[in-house]
Parts: sequence; C-alpha cells; structure tokens
Amino acid sequence: MSNHDSNTSRVPGKNIVETAAANGSFHTLSKALEAAELTHVLKGSGPYTVFAPTDAAFEKLPKGTLENWLKPENKAELISVLKYHVLPGRASVVEVEKLTAPKMLQGQTAPITKDGDKLRIGGATITGPDIASSNGIIHAIDTVIVPTKH
Repeated sequence: MSNHDSNTSRVPGKNIVETAAANGSFHTLSKALEAAELTHVLKGSGPYTVFAPTDAAFEKLPKGTLENWLKPENKAELISVLKYHVLPGRASVVEVEKLTAPKMLQGQTAPITKDGDKLRIGGATITGPDIASSNGIIHAIDTVIVPTKH
C-alpha cells in the first residue's frame, strides 16, 4: 500500500477543473460545470473525488437532456446532478471499493457495487480510475449518474 500512497502524494499542480480540461475526455463535463457555476468549488482546496462522466457518457443521455439541463431555468437541477458526481474527500479507487453508499456533495448517497473486476457507482462503471490532481482525484465513468428526485 505504501507504494500507492507515494504516488498520490506527488500530485500535479493542476486542480480538478484544469486536470479534467487537460484530459480531453471531459469537454461536456467542463461545459456543464461552467454553466452550473461549480468550477470555483472544484478549484477550491477540497479535496474532492469526482466521478467524471466522459463525453461519451453524456452522449448516452436521452436526446435533449443535457441541452435542457444547460438552460438557465434548470440550473438547480444541473447543480444537483453535477454535485451527485462529487464525493467530499480524496478517495482512490482502492478506497472507493471499500465504500457501500457514500454521501455525495449533493446530499444523497450513491451505491457502490463491484461486478467482477468492474467497480460501479450508481450504475456507472469506473473506466479511468485515479486521475490525480492537486485538490483531489478524478475517476472517469461511462454513464451520467442522476440522483433520484424527491
């Protein structure tokens, strides 16, 4: 385990937002974070663990869903969805695996399940684990996870 820890302590200088932008797979997420005015939160000290839907994950949403969320009048729903992808604290994939239903920044819990060697959160599979940043960690996921409406 100590070998893994030394990797996470040598974090690059880019924060979560900059790391996601530099990655190339998170253009839609970056756009959504801007629209929700959440970039300042994820540029803060954190640390945060972000389960980041890839551009392909956003493409799997029903047609018009993202466009609808990006409308100013739906900002509260967009914020809720995006915060449902953020776990307070820094959790590597090894640590995430030990969780069962962590409470997300949005307030609801997201179920963590393991299916063979696939680790899932809220029905999304983690496809790109442990992308380090200065104020947290990003895990790429293949599906946008949507909190249940009350």
